[in-house]
Amino acid sequence: MPTVVSLFSGCGGSDAGVLRAGFDVLMANDILPYARDVYIANHPETDYILGNIADVTTFPKSDLLVGCYPCQGFSQGGARKADRKINTLYLEFARALNNIKPKAFIVENVSGMVRKNFEHLLSDQIRVFTEAGYAVSAKVLNAAEYGVAQERKRIFIVGIRNDFKVKYEFPQPTHGPATGVNYVTIKDAIGHLPEWPEGEFYDMGFHWYYMSRNRRQDWDQISKTIVANARHMPLHPISPSMEKVRTDEWRFVEDRRARRFSFREAALLQGFEDLVFPETNAASLGMKYTVVGNAVPPPLFEAVTKALPIELWD
Repeated sequence: MPTVVSLFSGCGGSDAGVLRAGFDVLMANDILPYARDVYIANHPETDYILGNIADVTTFPKSDLLVGCYPCQGFSQGGARKADRKINTLYLEFARALNNIKPKAFIVENVSGMVRKNFEHLLSDQIRVFTEAGYAVSAKVLNAAEYGVAQERKRIFIVGIRNDFKVKYEFPQPTHGPATGVNYVTIKDAIGHLPEWPEGEFYDMGFHWYYMSRNRRQDWDQISKTIVANARHMPLHPISPSMEKVRTDEWRFVEDRRARRFSFREAALLQGFEDLVFPETNAASLGMKYTVVGNAVPPPLFEAVTKALPIELWD
């Protein structure tokens, strides 16, 4: 069984994907305590190191290195400042890459990394990974096209060690009009759950920014992007529809109760299967939303992992 070291692992979206692909995760790391709590509750066999990656000085040897360094500097919901220190955490990933020298690596981040003001950072990542001895490929993928009930575009950077002399080919979509297989819908993912799971969804009002655009999809559609902020979570289809009043202003068409997706629904819409949320000291409602919204959809990471050439593991 091929082995994996996982960095910036969060609650385990990437790792759930590589596990489904038939890999063994030796070590995981993140700085967020509740992310570790959720991860260990679901994958107790993995050695999870809680703390700043800069403080991790040794890594086990592995066949594959994966990482999803934080994206606040690139994302729509973040500050979007090119000079933020968080934008250079790829150098810590590169340090581990040079230390471990795995056969391959996979990096995931928000698609905002391809914006013009971040092009230099994306180019530098590719340069650093190339100089480490890897043939590097990058592409933006949409999770909906790989069996996730959600519109979620993310960039993947994949490298294969040069001595293998093979190039990575990204997986072809498995869902959507071009494939003959329907998208997984909101109803497919969460239709079996109770409509009003009191205590599991953020039940405060909808502020002006929330009402600046349409946040709702119907049961037979895919969800809008699941986010890490409870206040900005998309609406459940049980909510009334929204209509546009003017630029950056929407309203509900009916005067009845609306609600956001619960954290448990958000996990299913991300492609997790029965994710366990332990009740620990760090387990606030907001933190449950945070770890889910920060995660990589496991089916998408699984597809990217399975596309690695089989000769790497022979």
